[in-house]
Amino acid sequence: MKQTIAVASGKGGAGKTTVAVSLALALTDRGEEVCLLDCDVEEPNCHVQLNATPVSQEIANVLVPLVDKKRCDGCGACSRACRFNALAVLKDDVLVFSQLCHGCGACYYACPRGAIREVDRELGVVRELDADGLRLIDGKLNVGEAMAAPLITQVRKRAPDTGTTVLDGPPGTSCSMVASVEGADYAVLVAEATPFGLHDLGMAAEATRHLGVSLSVILNRTLGDDTEAKAFLDEHNLNLLGCIPDDRQVAECAARGGVPYRDVPSFAEGIRQVLDRLLEVTRS
Repeated sequence: MKQTIAVASGKGGAGKTTVAVSLALALTDRGEEVCLLDCDVEEPNCHVQLNATPVSQEIANVLVPLVDKKRCDGCGACSRACRFNALAVLKDDVLVFSQLCHGCGACYYACPRGAIREVDRELGVVRELDADGLRLIDGKLNVGEAMAAPLITQVRKRAPDTGTTVLDGPPGTSCSMVASVEGADYAVLVAEATPFGLHDLGMAAEATRHLGVSLSVILNRTLGDDTEAKAFLDEHNLNLLGCIPDDRQVAECAARGGVPYRDVPSFAEGIRQVLDRLLEVTRS
């Protein structure tokens, strides 16, 4: 059975990557076939936590329009078809803003004179890495690129057709987060039990539900009294998978370049309990 679990958060620094890596390792310990996708292509760091070894790398391209101005009659059909404002038709010219292009091909099909062909433009790279038997796939966006979503799509296409894929998405609720979560079987939102963290959790939950993806929440770095946070979850009808206490040992482990799931027994036990509840809701 193929299953994709997307791990996301409304803000950066909530512990999303640590949770995603830990869930992937916990599933691997159970003997399951697991692939970890790092879709935070602007700053991928799963490989850092896992000290992963690169296996292969390939350049990732996106198709962008190239206009044959001898055939173009300036009708404007291409710019009207583009949802991303990547083309502008002037009196005597057509401007292509390639860094806004998502490579959807709408302009190519909309042109009545066949004046558009598509050419490759390099976005970045997609890599496959090995972390002691855990398969990791990530993407690295070229410096200066504005559009992460097309590269995220290419990373997701590398996911295997069997087993469980754990997807570490980018923070926030922008197009990058949407490209990561859309089409997943389930989403886990990681949040801090603070007013700021809960505010952004509400935004992430709204975006995830809009995509039609079921979700649950993990409260990370809790300080013991989570009454207000749990009241927020009840108010927004959000299921709680578990709370991960704030633990200095986890911070020290990360600072040393270690893997908390492997090196901090209490943290690992908490992750395993969260995984038990996650599998109950995703496989029931």
